[in-house]
Amino acid sequence: MSRLRDLLDAREFVVTGEVAPPRGTDLAAMRAAVEVLAPHCHALNVTDNQGASLHLSSLAASRAVLDMGIEPIFQQTCRDRNRLALQSDLLAAWSLGLENVLVVTGDDPRAGDHPNARGVFDLDSTQLAAITRGMNEGQDMMGQPLAGGTGFYIGAAMFPEAEPWDVQLARIEQKVEAGVRFFQTQAVFDMDKLSRAVDAVRPLGVKVIAGVLVLKSPRVIAFVNERLAGLMVPEHISARIAAADDPAEEAVRLAAEQVRDIRQIADGVHVMPLGLDHAIGRILGEE
Repeated sequence: MSRLRDLLDAREFVVTGEVAPPRGTDLAAMRAAVEVLAPHCHALNVTDNQGASLHLSSLAASRAVLDMGIEPIFQQTCRDRNRLALQSDLLAAWSLGLENVLVVTGDDPRAGDHPNARGVFDLDSTQLAAITRGMNEGQDMMGQPLAGGTGFYIGAAMFPEAEPWDVQLARIEQKVEAGVRFFQTQAVFDMDKLSRAVDAVRPLGVKVIAGVLVLKSPRVIAFVNERLAGLMVPEHISARIAAADDPAEEAVRLAAEQVRDIRQIADGVHVMPLGLDHAIGRILGEE
């Protein structure tokens, strides 16, 4: 049984972190990140070709994280695989002991390091969630019985600051109907909008883990604003980081402030440290 699910069901505030599989087969850097983050986190997201750039598969990396004694959240994007491959990987993930899955549609390949790659997008994240729920019930997407089903705790992405909000809420409701039981949000900057989102989804019986992105430099902020669709760092935050004598240190302070606010609103926090893994304790208010 997923410990993440158990903790959220028990209404304990959860902390998730994020690790990136290597661009190659050397797991040393990823393992080092896991060792730093694991003492502070209940589970770790293992990204799937994040930014549409080549990395070791989330499937293999998630198993490596599990072997280190921390619960992984296996990410699966619809960008790179058709419906056969997606289902096959889900079966493989369950057989390897992976119990949490985060389904996402995925970034446009043109934004990554293989801009000529063809995006598959045979399904979207809502459809993939429904397929995963079906596998939990013992059948494939065609309704055919499986010789052994799954029991995934199904998560998806959520965008609390998206406007118009009623359109975003309708998508959230579709995902919940498809089988999603927890949401991890895109980076949150407006706590009023996070509160709006949490209040709207609580009656649906799902959990919300709010995202905190550690904006360690003006260069990172520029990348977010230019390259991450649907996400824009507010001007007052950009100015605060730019004016700091030590932007990375200021980013840690900002992230800690955001975590304090999120503890009063959401069911958990998802910290994306962007290389500042050593600061996770301070960000969480543990130091």
